[in-house]
Amino acid sequence: LVIFPILPGDSLLFAVGALCANGTLELGVVIPALCIAAVIGDAVNYSVGRAVGPKVFTSQTSKLLNREHLLRTQAFYEKYGGKTIIIARFVPIVRTFAPFVAGIGKMQYRRFLSFNVVGAIAWVIIATGAGYLLGGIEFVHKHFEVVVLGVVAISILPAVIEFMKERGKPQSEGAAS
Repeated sequence: LVIFPILPGDSLLFAVGALCANGTLELGVVIPALCIAAVIGDAVNYSVGRAVGPKVFTSQTSKLLNREHLLRTQAFYEKYGGKTIIIARFVPIVRTFAPFVAGIGKMQYRRFLSFNVVGAIAWVIIATGAGYLLGGIEFVHKHFEVVVLGVVAISILPAVIEFMKERGKPQSEGAAS
């Protein structure tokens, strides 16, 4: 949910998959339950954004929360919203805010829901499946904490790379946008 953007995602799904591999949990029960939870989580974030957005983005003078940004967000989600909802699942922190912003941008709910379901199923199956496949390997079993930390590092790597790219840009370039 929007109020808990730093909770684990990929690493938790990986860990659940590994626990399924060693027989602690049942994969056939876990996958559907996690898919449902993922869909509901994004649906709630979308709904909160939809309810809060119009009330927050009313100022014409605010630098961050102004009407122009709301209109740009709406245009962005009309064009790229589906891809954003699916890809955001695989990027920590972004996965929390993408559905919230889709709600703010008033992305059509039926369209949002279809991409939400596809993204949730793909994310849960890929992350949990990786844990399941690798969880049976003795090295992974013996060094589980290190492997999970590796999964966390890999999952935040795209955000770190993007941050470093932005940080390396000259200030005048960032001020123009």
